[in-house]
Amino acid sequence: GMVARLSRDAEKLPVDGTGLVALDWLNGRRTPDANQRLKGAIAGLNLGTDAPRVFKALVEATAFGARMIVDRFVSEGVPIEGVIGLGGVAKKNPYVMQVVADVLDMPMLIARAEQTVALGSAMAAATAAGFYESIEHAQRAMGSGFETTYAPNAERAAAYSELYDKYGQLGEFIENHLT
Repeated sequence: GMVARLSRDAEKLPVDGTGLVALDWLNGRRTPDANQRLKGAIAGLNLGTDAPRVFKALVEATAFGARMIVDRFVSEGVPIEGVIGLGGVAKKNPYVMQVVADVLDMPMLIARAEQTVALGSAMAAATAAGFYESIEHAQRAMGSGFETTYAPNAERAAAYSELYDKYGQLGEFIENHLT
């Protein structure tokens, strides 16, 4: 389909600071500081900008939004060593998951189970009912594990770190001047 084609084309493009920078606020900014009045934006457009470049910028923006959340947790003293992807895009789009791993600069594990939230609830219930002595024991016994792991690429992670700064600057500008 179209998304698969855009992903293939976007994957071939270099990660550098000369491309587009987008904001993922198409439905307002959700977290870490929610503001429904904010709108999305794309900076750096020119006459040569094509669909794969716009798609790449939007995928990166979504990953940058995730990194803002992770950074907030870390700054509040919550250690985060990896991220788990569930269903949908996580299972169907390796390009998107690799970008997230590179932007976060941490491994991205894709859960094998389709109904991961329900499975987690079942593990908690089984532990509460006394079938397992801890959530960890329930996970080992009931968990179906991970089907794929995306490891971050150090070179792309460094390039994305610079682009993440531009994402922050663009966000600040939009929030302060265009709301």
